Amino acid sequence: MTLLITLFAAIICTVVWYAGAYKSNMKVGVLCWLYWGAAIMWFVDAIFEYAEVIAAFFNPAPLDMLNDSYLGLSVVALGLLIWLVIVLVSDPKGVIKEVLFKKSEKSKISAKN
Repeated sequence: MTLLITLFAAIICTVVWYAGAYKSNMKVGVLCWLYWGAAIMWFVDAIFEYAEVIAAFFNPAPLDMLNDSYLGLSVVALGLLIWLVIVLVSDPKGVIKEVLFKKSEKSKISAKN
């Protein structure tokens, strides 16, 4: 399940990037790299798990599937959080900079009065 969830996230993110976000400054490409890296990691993990348990690999217990789903969703959420921090730090549209300078200008004006 972790592999499927991260693959879906990587594919959706890549489609969004290819549809026009690559022209944007929102760094969607970074999110694509995060998800594709996670998908490759889970794929390698699946290969080694298959080599270890062979037939049992295709009959997971429902609790194992639920745990894997939570882990996959956690990886997607962590990727979004990392991307959000990168976007906020780089501030591609200058929104945070504008808000901070607007506040500092207001405080200077109120300090003068």
